[in-house]
Amino acid sequence: VPIDKIEVENNQVGIDVGLTSFATLSNGEKIENPRFYHKEEANLRHAQQQKEKAPIGSSLRQKRKIIVARVHERIANKRKDFVHQESRKIVNAYQTIAVEDLEVNHMVHNHCLAKSIMDAAWSDFTHHLQYKAAYAGRRFVKINPAYTSQTCNQCGHRQKMSLDIREYHCLCCGISLDRDHNAALNILALGLESISNQSVETLTLEVGE
Repeated sequence: VPIDKIEVENNQVGIDVGLTSFATLSNGEKIENPRFYHKEEANLRHAQQQKEKAPIGSSLRQKRKIIVARVHERIANKRKDFVHQESRKIVNAYQTIAVEDLEVNHMVHNHCLAKSIMDAAWSDFTHHLQYKAAYAGRRFVKINPAYTSQTCNQCGHRQKMSLDIREYHCLCCGISLDRDHNAALNILALGLESISNQSVETLTLEVGE
């Protein structure tokens, strides 16, 4: 399939995903977390309880099992539509897109956050961004997210912060801004640095050849 290039100015964006907000962009814009599973959890619990009340092996239990499956399907469809819509908006608006290279499978081992992390669908979002960016002729890069929320985007000072602290107050230069916005700015800077290094390596190889 031919690449469908979409003309856009040389806009750049870094994206920090999270649970408070689904994503925060380096321009300060936030994408709210829809929490589809959380909203449907009561309906799902009721459907599962009704299924368990039906006799094992009965036709009634089979019907109620289908109802449970439909609730799961509805949640999955809403989540899928959401990541499609949001990834399309970003790819249409930005020429260079930098995101975190998250190990989601390792993160869900945290039982306190596992349900929320799976509901957020960060992996699906990144996947959709990546292939849409490729077809639109965008530059897309994933970077190591280590310390991006703990490092000042202005002076590079790093300070430890617990997850409950949502504002970044730099003890060195005094800058104060939203924690996730600070992380998104760092992600963008690291992404641009990575792209620049790739370009230099490519140029070196061409000259060498």
